[in-house]
Amino acid sequence: MRKMILTLLVLVTANLFAADLDLWKNSTLNKIVQRGELIVGMEPGYMPFEMKDKKGRIIGYDVDMAKKMAKEMGVKLTLVPTAWDGIIAGLVTEKYDIIMSGMTITQSRNLKVNFANPYIVVGQTMMMKKSLGSKVKSAADLDKKEYTIATKLGVTGEIATRKFFKKAKIITFETEADAASEVLNGRADAMVYDQPYNVLFMSDKGADRLIHLDTPLTYEPLGLGWAIRKGDPDFLNWLNNFLRQMKEDKVVNFHSDLYNKWLVDTKWLKRVQ
Repeated sequence: MRKMILTLLVLVTANLFAADLDLWKNSTLNKIVQRGELIVGMEPGYMPFEMKDKKGRIIGYDVDMAKKMAKEMGVKLTLVPTAWDGIIAGLVTEKYDIIMSGMTITQSRNLKVNFANPYIVVGQTMMMKKSLGSKVKSAADLDKKEYTIATKLGVTGEIATRKFFKKAKIITFETEADAASEVLNGRADAMVYDQPYNVLFMSDKGADRLIHLDTPLTYEPLGLGWAIRKGDPDFLNWLNNFLRQMKEDKVVNFHSDLYNKWLVDTKWLKRVQ
């Protein structure tokens, strides 16, 4: 009886060990290391996280983070520009290894992909026409039939817009730049989008032309996160440890310097205009 139990334990242990080996063999992290290349999907239109400079090169917060990630892996980096409406599908079908594109962590997205821990916490704010300054004191004042609210299609900004504005006309655009232009050109009264983008827009094109209603409509405690395919604990573990190291290493101070470079300083604007 004891021999039978011992034999069963050996078989179970062997099977578990084999399962662990298969899990690592199929891990995206293992494939990245074996391939010698980290392939990142992103939509280069979300300032300051990813955008194209005057020479057509993709730059931004997420790009610098991806470069650091590839360096720590000891592999080269390849960026794959992807339209937002197909970016999760591209990950699921293995067109790239990871999405690093200012993606807000939501429960609905989490049904399709897994997220690493958030690297930035954001909220939704509004930019509106300066001419409305005397009549509109808060976002709630814009929820009337005579007002048109613009936002980007398929993002948390659209979700927030449809939640808070039941009477106003809502129009959506493929890019945040198109939505902002609609307000600048007077065809929309206001725009709902991520606070970091709105702050930067107001420091440049929106200055003296728009008003920033900077009290967040929403607070997104889950923040922005990197998305990977489901069923890959090894890759998820590596990403979370990498992020923790970047945030807590005060000697190198990479995370703080990155934040100041893209989200505090605006010198980079000269590279894209």
